[in-house]
Amino acid sequence: MLISDRAGSAAYIGAGFFFAPVLAVLSPWPALTAVCWVTIGLAGLWLGLLGIAMATGLAMVLRTGAEIPEDYWRSIIDYPTTVRRPASTRRDSRPASA
Repeated sequence: MLISDRAGSAAYIGAGFFFAPVLAVLSPWPALTAVCWVTIGLAGLWLGLLGIAMATGLAMVLRTGAEIPEDYWRSIIDYPTTVRRPASTRRDSRPASA
């Protein structure tokens, strides 16, 4: 659900760049302009319903006392996993204060 909400938000923002010039071109025809506004409104309503479903799902998980692992959140936002680099293994390395 979270992935759908995120994808829907991205699509809605992207659609805004498409609909702005379309509305400007269609402004002489009120019926077509109204159809565009209804489409924008329905897409916004769908995005809102996805957000409600996402919040409901998160509330259900948190209410059970379960914990959502960090790996799951990182997969949702495409955040790279942290990898620790090993300490330097060079023999001639010495502290900066030496």
